[in-house]
Amino acid sequence: MQKKETRLKRALKIRTKIKKLSFSRLCIHKTSQHIYAQVISSDGQKTLVSASTTQASVKSSLKNTSNVVAATEVGKLVAERALALGVTEVAFDRSGFKYHGRVKALAEAAREAGLKF
Repeated sequence: MQKKETRLKRALKIRTKIKKLSFSRLCIHKTSQHIYAQVISSDGQKTLVSASTTQASVKSSLKNTSNVVAATEVGKLVAERALALGVTEVAFDRSGFKYHGRVKALAEAAREAGLKF
């Protein structure tokens, strides 16, 4: 449980800082098989857009859902959907996961697609 507890402690610190900024947040979650991303409103009451490797449109275009390529596709998709709603600036909530690998790929793809954070 030590690994999970430290991740959740990091997540709490990150979310506390984001609440002070009062931006919409790009929140991610990853499992060993999938990665999920959603943009949540600044008050935390409503999910504006979401994308994940479990969605049929994304899953069909990928050979494997648990790699950097899949995370890049999810990042692009969530950024496109957020920009379509008019959300251009977000705070990146990595949920305590280290900024490395799939998390980094998702963030960079969202930045390249036009989101600012």
